[in-house]
Amino acid sequence: MAGRFDPLNRTAVRGGRTDVPPGRGGTAGAGAVQRRWTPDGPVDLGLTLGPLRRGPADPTFRTTPDGSVWRATRTPDGPATLRVSRTGPGTGTGTEIDAEAWGAGAAWLLDHLPALLGADDDPAVFVPRHRLVHASHRRRPGLRLTRTGLVLESLIPTVLEQKVTADEAYRAWRRLVRQYGEPAPGPHGLNLHVMPDPRTWAMIPSWDWHRAGVDAKRSDTIVRAVRVANRLEEAAAMDLPEAARRLEAVPGIGPWTSAETLQRSNGHPDAVTTGDLHLPGIIGYALAGDRDADDAAMLELLAPYAGQRHRAARLVLLAGRTPPRRTPRMYRSDIGRL
Repeated sequence: MAGRFDPLNRTAVRGGRTDVPPGRGGTAGAGAVQRRWTPDGPVDLGLTLGPLRRGPADPTFRTTPDGSVWRATRTPDGPATLRVSRTGPGTGTGTEIDAEAWGAGAAWLLDHLPALLGADDDPAVFVPRHRLVHASHRRRPGLRLTRTGLVLESLIPTVLEQKVTADEAYRAWRRLVRQYGEPAPGPHGLNLHVMPDPRTWAMIPSWDWHRAGVDAKRSDTIVRAVRVANRLEEAAAMDLPEAARRLEAVPGIGPWTSAETLQRSNGHPDAVTTGDLHLPGIIGYALAGDRDADDAAMLELLAPYAGQRHRAARLVLLAGRTPPRRTPRMYRSDIGRL
């Protein structure tokens, strides 16, 4: 329904909009562990799982014409592939979610399926305070905030996105996951890959980081993070301030990176992103006509949503309202060609 009203532009995609074709899934795959889960309210698979997708060719994420969402991940029990689809009509009440999983981490993924699909999220407490936010909220009753419970799988691609264009970061993620990850368990027709384990990330040679277009500052940050991977994964069970402090203890990880990571791993509705090049201007323009808003102005506009500022920011992004462009797009570089 949202697509009838709001543009599918880069801003909406950043808000987590991933269109899932209409459908009710298919038959169970060979060797799959299965689970059926009935949520207590509407769940839109595309909106809920969309933030986990890192670009249209993410090797760890797929949508298929039968209405399924697939993701390959590395759980505490090992690599696994998850497929989720709905069995009821639309995204409304009464929809059931069918899930199948393959691999050593299949049971872990199915145990955490409700949290992944927003069972820990309570959208009913959100009260829109702006007309645009109200309209965006009303059009998306199935928006839930995902909670993966996995820190590193969100942290590493977020570090790759530091101070470069999204296209550059997505290209680096694709290349590194396909080169150093492993084929995902289960059906192989989708060519899904599981991201490398911490030791493999730490062993990537400098020239391959360079070929992937990743500068030394970002690669060094990832290497420092994977060396304390177990300590960082503990942040998934922490409150937001404590979790942010744990992540930001690693040199190279600041408030922007920790917020973007914890939005996915912890599903916290108040993990608002600061230090972003574009977000303050988008929020400022959409809510107050101020395209030059800075972090302070953005936080002031979001103050009425205290406790729910991340959800409010996502709803603004999903509305797709952006200030008219007055400068060229950020230059796309590729240090791998140097």
